[in-house]
Amino acid sequence: MPGDDGPPVLVWERPEPARRPAPSPLSRGAIVRAAIGLADADGLTAVSLRKVGAALDAGPMRLYGYVSTKQELLDLMVDAVYGEISPPEPGGDWRPALRALAEQLRAAALRHEWFVELLGGRPHLGPNAMAYLEAGLGALDAVAALDGIDAVMRAWGAVQAYTTGAVRAEVAERAVQRVTGLDEASWQATTAPYMARMLATGRYPTLEKVVRDSAPDDPDGGFATGLDYVLDGIAARFATGER
Repeated sequence: MPGDDGPPVLVWERPEPARRPAPSPLSRGAIVRAAIGLADADGLTAVSLRKVGAALDAGPMRLYGYVSTKQELLDLMVDAVYGEISPPEPGGDWRPALRALAEQLRAAALRHEWFVELLGGRPHLGPNAMAYLEAGLGALDAVAALDGIDAVMRAWGAVQAYTTGAVRAEVAERAVQRVTGLDEASWQATTAPYMARMLATGRYPTLEKVVRDSAPDDPDGGFATGLDYVLDGIAARFATGER
């Protein structure tokens, strides 16, 4: 919604309309909760102002006083999910802080699988998203070995890239299971004869080792171990003074 003489007023700074008597009272929070419910059930394609209005027994035109566009609604939904994350108290050790943020982001994304589709790109600007970002950057900025905000940003970016990528893979696997009806074990059993023939060619010795010797899938443990690799790498750069 543009201002009279300036740039658009973002939804974070735009007040809600005054409450008025109506058969179905509205609020920005109620609209966001309804939209999240639709997305949790059927994905982002199920979210529109018309469908949200129907869920609230309100016409879509009433919603425009609270959100001007679908993009604003998505921004509010994303920030509501960030609001489920409890940032660690400032001043603590950087490593537990970053681990807590990454694990909570993963948990939130697994509760709301559509959330991963909206991660990445430019930073989110809602107050909860900014609190999450501040917690991560602040934990790293307190490390004396990280000299300069650019080094802080690179370290934080590495943690975020790992977390987002790992969660995207988990959510994608869930989606495949829903579409195919095959869990990981069933899929492996179905593809086993083909894999055996391919590995017998001798062209994939490392892949054969993976198939033969790797431990059973453990999403929680795998995520934690991968995160340790990233945090270990950051710690090693602290120790050597590299930027």
